[in-house]
Amino acid sequence: NRSNTNPLPFLLMGIPGLEALHVWISIPFCFMYIMTLLGNSMVLLAVRLDKSLHEPMYYFISMLAVIDLIFSTAVVPKMLGVFWWDSREIGFEACFIQMFFIHTFTAVESGVLLAMSFDRYIAICNPLRYTIILTSSRTIQIGLLSLARGAGVMTPLMCLLTSLPYCKTRVIPHSYCEHMAVVELACADPSVSDLYSIIVATLLVGTDSVFITFSYGMILRSVMRLPSQEARLKALRTCGSHVSIILLFYVGGLLSMYLQMFSFGVAPHVQVLVADFYLIVPPMLNPLIYGIKMKQVQEGIFKLL
Repeated sequence: NRSNTNPLPFLLMGIPGLEALHVWISIPFCFMYIMTLLGNSMVLLAVRLDKSLHEPMYYFISMLAVIDLIFSTAVVPKMLGVFWWDSREIGFEACFIQMFFIHTFTAVESGVLLAMSFDRYIAICNPLRYTIILTSSRTIQIGLLSLARGAGVMTPLMCLLTSLPYCKTRVIPHSYCEHMAVVELACADPSVSDLYSIIVATLLVGTDSVFITFSYGMILRSVMRLPSQEARLKALRTCGSHVSIILLFYVGGLLSMYLQMFSFGVAPHVQVLVADFYLIVPPMLNPLIYGIKMKQVQEGIFKLL
């Protein structure tokens, strides 16, 4: 009967059914987190120190690196605490702050990926006006707009969730404060928050996906009109890394979301592992993909080293 004015903390289970293997599971998780910190920090330093990378495309890459650092740091340290020291308790406010960061920066990353597709569309389809349309100040404005959009749509959701009474068990069968796992602990009808989250997720992901698909459709049409095969391959390679990031982000996110909503007979520990890897693997791979695919970033990192 305790009210949310002085709420009790939650308890994270880690990976249900695999508690005995937590120490072993933590090894790849810790390695991926270290790689995330090193890779994204090197990308940020390379873009910051190499003046040849002071262009809109590399500013967007820097934004992606910052998002990945915040995204993973909001989740992994607490997750490792659960695995290593059985530090399962997480405060009521801390739980929803973690959830806010996860959802907000997921929305921000979607906005930055949309901006990057627009960047590639202008660079390939209208190269003569590229420097006029995408200035440094406009690039920063786009990044701030993505942040404002993410925070703006997630703040009402957090208000709805924190207003619910949580008088059932305090145990969250997950490695972090996953939205659906927390809502199941509420002893009131969460249909309003569920409806809001579904509408927001559908509008954000759906709208961004449509515009990204349209951008790359126009890019592909322009590339196919180029006179030489070498020019076509060069243009396609330029966009290859961005397409890889988009597929990793959206396909992984949809898989994780649907497994949480509909179990499809999948074991609970598999659902939790998929959700965990979605928060850890893309932030680790993003700088590796850009470092491998984009020669300019690779050279900038070599200069930094």
